Amino acid sequence: QIDKYLYHMRLSEETLQEVSQRFRREMEKGLGADTNPTASVKMLPTFVRSTPDGTEDGDFLALDLGGTNFRVLRVKVSDNGLQKVEMENQIYAIPEELMRGSGVQLFDHIAECLANFMEKLKIKDKKLPLGFTFSFPCHQTKLDESILVTWTKGFKCSSVEGKDVVSMLRKSIKKRGDFDIDIVAVVNDTVGTMMTCGYDDHNCEVGLIVGTGTNACYMEEMRHIDLVEGDEGRMCINMEWGAFGDDGVLNDIRTEFDREIDMGSLNPGKQLFEKMISGMYMGELVRLILVKMAKEGLLFGGRLTPDLLTTGHFETRYVSAIEKEKEGLQKAHEILTKLGLEPSHEDCVATHRICQIVSTRSANLCGATLAAVLRRIKENKGLDRLRSTVGVDGSVYKKHPHFARRLHKTVRKLLPDCEIRFVRSEDGSGKGAAMVTAVAYRLAAQHKARQKILEALKLSHEQLLEVKQRMRIEMEKGLGKETHPEATVKMLPTYVCSTPDGTEKGDFLALDLGGTNFRVLLVRVRNGMRRGVEMHNKIYSIPVEIMQGTGEELFDHIVHCISDFLEYMGMKGVSLPLGFTFSFPCQQNNLDEGILLKWTKGFKATGCEGEDVVNLLKEAIHRREEFDLDVVAVVNDTVGTMMTCGYEDPYCEVGLIVGTGSNACYMEEMRNVELVEGEEGRMCVNMEWGAFGDNGCLDDIRTEFDLAVDELSLNPGKQRFEKMISGMYLGEIVRNILMDFTKRGLLFRGRISERLKTREIFETKFLSQIESIIVKEVCTVVARRAAQLCGAGMAAVVDKIRENRGLDFLKVTVGVDGTLYKLHPQAGTFSPRQVKSASLPSPPVPYSFSTVMHETVKQLSPKCEVTFLQSEDGSGKGAALITAVACRIREAGQ
Repeated sequence: QIDKYLYHMRLSEETLQEVSQRFRREMEKGLGADTNPTASVKMLPTFVRSTPDGTEDGDFLALDLGGTNFRVLRVKVSDNGLQKVEMENQIYAIPEELMRGSGVQLFDHIAECLANFMEKLKIKDKKLPLGFTFSFPCHQTKLDESILVTWTKGFKCSSVEGKDVVSMLRKSIKKRGDFDIDIVAVVNDTVGTMMTCGYDDHNCEVGLIVGTGTNACYMEEMRHIDLVEGDEGRMCINMEWGAFGDDGVLNDIRTEFDREIDMGSLNPGKQLFEKMISGMYMGELVRLILVKMAKEGLLFGGRLTPDLLTTGHFETRYVSAIEKEKEGLQKAHEILTKLGLEPSHEDCVATHRICQIVSTRSANLCGATLAAVLRRIKENKGLDRLRSTVGVDGSVYKKHPHFARRLHKTVRKLLPDCEIRFVRSEDGSGKGAAMVTAVAYRLAAQHKARQKILEALKLSHEQLLEVKQRMRIEMEKGLGKETHPEATVKMLPTYVCSTPDGTEKGDFLALDLGGTNFRVLLVRVRNGMRRGVEMHNKIYSIPVEIMQGTGEELFDHIVHCISDFLEYMGMKGVSLPLGFTFSFPCQQNNLDEGILLKWTKGFKATGCEGEDVVNLLKEAIHRREEFDLDVVAVVNDTVGTMMTCGYEDPYCEVGLIVGTGSNACYMEEMRNVELVEGEEGRMCVNMEWGAFGDNGCLDDIRTEFDLAVDELSLNPGKQRFEKMISGMYLGEIVRNILMDFTKRGLLFRGRISERLKTREIFETKFLSQIESIIVKEVCTVVARRAAQLCGAGMAAVVDKIRENRGLDFLKVTVGVDGTLYKLHPQAGTFSPRQVKSASLPSPPVPYSFSTVMHETVKQLSPKCEVTFLQSEDGSGKGAALITAVACRIREAGQ
């Protein structure tokens, strides 16, 4: 009979799923910048960015103000492996007249109680960090700034609404002048609940309160929180979920009793969800049902008593008492009798059932919204199965005999794919506030320690100038005949004596050999009106057995590929000039003569080292007796880069590569190239600058991390400059720093994972898309240093060109290629965002590699106007252009 009567209060699983989905939509509204103003579920950012990890340590104070009493606590947290928390606290009353007086009086009273407490514990001389639980609706803008929106719970102090409560408390303390504290955090009691449980269970990422009122908070991804700048990491969101339904989305499941309660409340139309659930209203709901059924003659023989008709006379604790297993019916009899009724056994059974239906609905609704929160966390993490913990507090949850069990059951029914643990929080509003403070302190201390370690990677303007000057000295050594043999920066002559002038024309072949793939290209260069370059190419692979076989086999394979390409292009039997990009260390004695010094990149073909590669190629062409080619030039890819850009921009006289490796070349005056006869004109010099520093001249700026990377590399002690700036090594530097952080307990909770131990897990492409703030910060510092060092090297080059020509001002273009330069996050990807938080300063803005490099060159070479042009295919098109220029010069000479 009762079940039928209260049919609308019994919610099916379908209805609960529907409520859960509606709540999901409300959460999204609250998080969106455009939808938040009209959202009923406000989803307030709390600026709490991390739950405890168990390494918190120290002495903290907490204030808990949320009702007619307030508490002051001292919380000692110690980590010595045993995670223990000791607490002492004192309760102080707030006299009625203070609750209605001025704000200044209230905060003066709080400051006085705080002084009294510190006096008692003899800690007045210490400046302790304090966490402040302030359980009133607030708009938080920082961890330590909270603006009161409205007083509730009987408070009415003047001139506090619209003000920051922290600064009011600070003023009252300062005015006294007898003690000083550091107010670190303002906390909502829900957040405190999550934090207290989070100390014992690191999976805890949700806080829930079901007591007089109800609310929840959880850890949300920063990228979804539109109201706060920054996309990194997570932040706790105080949902203020009691207001769910204030926009009418729950009207279809609210009953006449819910409407009646709302009309009689102090805040009609507000907190509608809370009114269906929380302890403040549960007893009243039961009373309204009893009254209506009695009026209809369904209970108490139709009798009503003045007590039963008085609002608030059926207390929520009665609901808990009546639902107790053993003595429930007897309790029902006692309570109803106290209300002046003469209940029959049937009346008692019916009342028991009504209590059961009301409290079950409460638990079910609460479970439905909680399931929505957990599902969101699961989706945020992209998991198939979520394991998470919910910290819970509140009298209904703790004191009602079946509420907790029913709530758990609903959550498990709605989320079969999750393992959810519920932990009862002990003193969230006191210990929790201290916990938030302890975490903020830990984050700040760890940040400071990390900054100290990263300091070694930050170069000053003076240091960069010094690097520029040293590069200049090394360049001179490499150019000089006497000093060349022991120079580390080899400054190799390339015999390329001119950049394109735009009159080049004709068809050219280019070969590009520098790795496991090999390309053949046909490049058609036009001049005049239709000036431009048209290219056709084909890629061939080089099998490992050929890379490591004999030189004859290797060059025969290359010639076979050329033959295949000519046939493919329908050009069999045509004799064309050819440029050969051969990206291995060579000593060039002429434009068309390059002696291979040593194989690298996995090549081991016998009988090639010490030989002229052009000869080896010509011999293979003759062996085939199918076509004849005119091998005009052997080219290094850096020079090719300069030439491709030179075709577009006549000012281009420098080539730079920052990719897997790094190198540069530029047009030097012949009179300075002592290794080659002749004084007239210019010649491109291939610097091989990666070896800068191999003689120890950079040791004062190399860090322990650079040394570690060098030791583990294939060529310890060699290419030291390259190891500080090129893509092949940046990820390794980052990994070494992260390992160091972790060993010092500043990251990953001090646990080094297997993944972190593996070399090269941070391939450098990993640098552009990093998750955690800390890792990103390290990447930024490492990439920034690389770009600055690269810029310092470039500055040395452009200033040398300027001085060579006796100019006060030089306009020059640098042709650039390489994955690091092109792929490292472009300036636009990260806008300079301030991460608003007391606990974590914002990471430096990761401007792109190119931006930082350009900036550095500008600062170190103010007398040069340097333009950077990205090269397209320096090793293919570049080789053809060198050949084209050489043919142009040869024809002019003839």
